[in-house]
Amino acid sequence: MSDLRLEEMSEHGTDSRRGNLLGIQPCMTPGDYASEDTFCAKLEGYMEAAHQKGWLTEMTIVVWPEALGTWMVCTGEAQAVYAAPTMSDGMRTLALRHALRFARHLPFAREKDKVTASIFRTKAEAMARLYQTAFSRLAQEHRVTMVAGSTWLPSPQVASGRIETNDGPLYSVSAVYGPDGRAYPSLVRKAFLGASETSFIAPAPVADLPVFDTPAGKLGVLICADSWHPEAYERLRAGDVTLIAVQSFLPGSGVWDQPWGGYSGSAAPGGVDRGDIGRLTEGQAWRSYALAGRIRQSGARCGINVFLHGTFWDLKADAGSSTVVIGDRVI
Repeated sequence: MSDLRLEEMSEHGTDSRRGNLLGIQPCMTPGDYASEDTFCAKLEGYMEAAHQKGWLTEMTIVVWPEALGTWMVCTGEAQAVYAAPTMSDGMRTLALRHALRFARHLPFAREKDKVTASIFRTKAEAMARLYQTAFSRLAQEHRVTMVAGSTWLPSPQVASGRIETNDGPLYSVSAVYGPDGRAYPSLVRKAFLGASETSFIAPAPVADLPVFDTPAGKLGVLICADSWHPEAYERLRAGDVTLIAVQSFLPGSGVWDQPWGGYSGSAAPGGVDRGDIGRLTEGQAWRSYALAGRIRQSGARCGINVFLHGTFWDLKADAGSSTVVIGDRVI
């Protein structure tokens, strides 16, 4: 199991016995996805560290970041996939290993990026099984509510507490699991896509964002770019949320301190100062226009935003600092 990188562990607020949000920012590599055992062991390492801190109770909501489940596409592959020099090489090797199934999906793909869409459809059933097994088990073993890291699956749904795939468009989705290990009936589907996703991921209606009734209160979950749009918070306000979890993935090295390039993949909503583009850093823009700057629109009393870290072939993700909002305090 690779390094957990637990240098930064902190707690904020006071114990009011009304539950807590526990955000985990794991540092992952392709090798962590080699098998069900390696993936589950990596995540269990973070959960055990939280247990040792006394942060886990039956009213805890554990929040994993965006794209944590996406890389399940390489689970169960040959060493050549993990050792590939670039992500493109790794995906090409993966497609060749499943050439027959890949070839069956490719002619029917309607997305602009047919190759990526077909690779994920080729591995969709295996991804859904691992996703269900890993996050359901962790939630049940630790008796917590778990916001599973997001993944890409074709028209997924929850049946009898389990996530399943179907024919149809690919969505960026997250499931929420209760302390009994069963997935809540509704999935979180990303509504506002990043520019890198628009060629193969379908956007979901903002009106479909669910609210989850958890032991700690009513929870809303936003996947990355959704947290930058006021419509998402208005939808959660209608559901009377008290807690918000935001899951994010910011690819690139050192991006957090670089100039902000503006909204990506969708138009900026009203109220965004275009003068901030290039003037603010990426990190400052997240504080201004994502959870910290917009949570009050939802009526929630607190929220948390976590990021996925790691190295995925030639793609580095070392940027993104967690944000915690408690009342009027932003940490």
